Amino acid sequence: MSVTVIVPTYNERDNIALLVERLLEHDEVNVLVVDDASPDGTGAVADAVSAQHPGRVEVLHRTSNRGFGRSYVDGIRHAIARRADLICQMDADFSHDPAQLPALVAAAARADVVIGSRYVAGGGVVNWKKRRQLLSRFANAYVRAITHVAARDCTSGYRCWRREALESLPLDAFVSDGYSFLVEMLFTAARQGRRIVEVPITYVERREGQSKMSRAVIFESAIMPWRLIAAPKRARPTAR
Repeated sequence: MSVTVIVPTYNERDNIALLVERLLEHDEVNVLVVDDASPDGTGAVADAVSAQHPGRVEVLHRTSNRGFGRSYVDGIRHAIARRADLICQMDADFSHDPAQLPALVAAAARADVVIGSRYVAGGGVVNWKKRRQLLSRFANAYVRAITHVAARDCTSGYRCWRREALESLPLDAFVSDGYSFLVEMLFTAARQGRRIVEVPITYVERREGQSKMSRAVIFESAIMPWRLIAAPKRARPTAR
C-alpha cells in the first residue's frame, strides 16, 4: 500500500531534512512537506531534499490563510488527489519518532484511523516537565468527558488514516485551526462510526526550535469540544 506522510512546517529548518531522510528509510513511504511560508527558509531546505528524492518527496508552499489546521487541509487534499492508500500525520520536530511509523501503518489493516498514543500501555513521554504532563492528561480527560470519544490520546498528532476515511471528512466545514483541529478530525471520524485504534508511541520533547503552543491555542482547545457537541451530526457521504 502506498503511504504518504504529511508534515506541516513553520520554522523547522534545523529538523526537516533529517526527518525526511529518516522517513524515507521506509520503502513504502512518500513525504509531503506543507510549509507555511516559514521565514527561516524551511521551504527552501525542503525543496532541496525533494530535488534529491524525485517522486518520493513533494513540497507544498502555502502563502495565504496560514495556520496548522489550514496546512493540514491543503495537505490532505493533495494526498487524496494523489490517491495514496494511507495518509499519515506527524510533527516536524522529532517528537514523533519515524521509526515508530511502521506500527501505525500495520495497524491500519484493522482500522480506519490509527492513533500513535502516549496514554495506552507501552506509550509514554520523554523530557516533559511535570506541569506539561498534567496539562496533557487533563486535556485528554476533558475532551473525552465532553465529546465521549473513547480514545485515550485524543490530542496526539501522530496518526495514520485510510484515504477513504479522510475523503469522508467535511474539511470545508472545520472551524478550528490550532491543535484542536486534531480533536475536530477525530471527533468527526468517531461520529461517522469509523474504526479507531491506538498503538503505543514514545513522545519526545522537540530537539530544536520553539514550541508552537500559545495561550490562543490553549483557549481554542478549551472551547472546541463544546462547539463540536453543539454542531449538527455530520453523516458520511453516500458512496457514488
